[in-house]
Amino acid sequence: MKLKPLLLSSVLCAAAGIPAYAETLKWARAGDALTLDPHAQNEGPTITLGRQIMEPLVDRDMKGGLVPGLATEWAPSENDPNVWTFTLREGVRFHDGADFDSEDVVFSLNRAMTEKSNYREVLASVAEVRATGPYTVEIVTKGPNPIMPNNLTNLLIMDKGWAEANDAVDVQDYEGGESTYAAKNANGTGPYKVVSREPDVKTVLERFDGYWGLGQFPLQVTRIEASPIQNPATRVAALLSGEVDFIQDVPVQDLSRVDGSEGLDVRKAPQNRVIFFGMNQGDADLANDNVDGRNPLSDVRVRQAMNMAINREAIQKIVMRGQSEPAGVALPPFVNGWTAELDKVPATDIAAAKALLEEAGYGDGFSIKLDCPNDRYINDEAICQASVGMFAQIGINVNLDAKPKAQHFPLINNLESDFYMLGWGVPTYDSEYIFNFLVHSKGEAYGSWNNTRYSNAELDKAIEALASETNIAARNESIGAIWDQVQEDVLYLPIHHQVLNWGMKSHVDAIVDPEDSPKFKYFAFK
Repeated sequence: MKLKPLLLSSVLCAAAGIPAYAETLKWARAGDALTLDPHAQNEGPTITLGRQIMEPLVDRDMKGGLVPGLATEWAPSENDPNVWTFTLREGVRFHDGADFDSEDVVFSLNRAMTEKSNYREVLASVAEVRATGPYTVEIVTKGPNPIMPNNLTNLLIMDKGWAEANDAVDVQDYEGGESTYAAKNANGTGPYKVVSREPDVKTVLERFDGYWGLGQFPLQVTRIEASPIQNPATRVAALLSGEVDFIQDVPVQDLSRVDGSEGLDVRKAPQNRVIFFGMNQGDADLANDNVDGRNPLSDVRVRQAMNMAINREAIQKIVMRGQSEPAGVALPPFVNGWTAELDKVPATDIAAAKALLEEAGYGDGFSIKLDCPNDRYINDEAICQASVGMFAQIGINVNLDAKPKAQHFPLINNLESDFYMLGWGVPTYDSEYIFNFLVHSKGEAYGSWNNTRYSNAELDKAIEALASETNIAARNESIGAIWDQVQEDVLYLPIHHQVLNWGMKSHVDAIVDPEDSPKFKYFAFK
């Protein structure tokens, strides 16, 4: 009997290990990836797109659990506590057909430790990366590092030969405005390969039918069409009309509208991310205020007053419509080091805040510019607008300058902002990650996102020591002491922990990833 064409196709796919189910997923979110260079920007949407194409040694599943990626096993060396040994997955190919091996890992991790990389901090404790065989790699650390695998979950592996052939050995200087081949093209081992890329317009990916994970993951999404839609109303309209199948950031004002529409669902979950304001407290004078010869933000009393002025409950109820959790510390609850006491929200107290400003010599207030993104976090510009009014109540006149994230983040990294909004997720689920990027003095190996100019040599030593502290109780005690100092110094003004709202067609079978990073190889269809 002759098989029908569809059935024959299914048989052939099954024989090849390729899922028979085929469907295009049209995906939209507020902002696009900033680059395809995997080491140039440590930023959520950039990582999310990149990880569909490239992969880390150690990965996380959609619930946040550690799972094998390009490494199948890892463990500290029995002979040397300063060495982690990784056994690599064999038979893996890059999208262009090149074989994956230990040379690619050594190249990629060394690349991620260079000056222009946005990932230097997660590898700050690494002394050497070496191949001990075609499928074994050793990472040598400056002291025993108990959480090294956690540090690798967002470090994507490139093809060494491809990078050399395309003049992409060096990391793109994104902040400097550099454009490279690796910024617009990619050759990974991931489940999807790049078909076309038009930044800020549309990116098309197709399932890589040579992927090592065929048969291990659903992989029912065969084509991804990603389109950034910055305007919230337009984004929701695209979902409601069927123009897109999945939006990552449903505006809070449209949650009931989307969830009540036939054939659509809203899926919710707490996010591993906190939103906060950063302040330039280190410079003697500010470029973006009206105070000559002094820096009001350098006085802890001013920072305390600003912290008291923020009405987090009002932001939660009015701006976020309940879709946030007020925060007292720049530390998500998912992360080792978080405690309810640290996260206790400071009371809004206008009278006390004014008294502190008077005491600090700013009784008449001052003016300052606030830099805010308008396409990165949930209601980012609206949060900033609400905060402007709150600061005005204590005499601080805030001039809001909201920009797309592509222009906002370079202001932070280039030390051109004195007062800014930032959000921070923690892929390692450990406070050391926050300290390395946001608290440690800015330098070659640490502090790349510390735009506060805060510098504390004693705290720097304590932060660096965390990487080699194997006594977990002692390490956690040290983490607590560092947080106590950060809170005492009012290093940041926490606002809230985000809540994720994904809107999608009801037949899409997927859970919400706590890092807001959908991994489409896990998606299926009902």
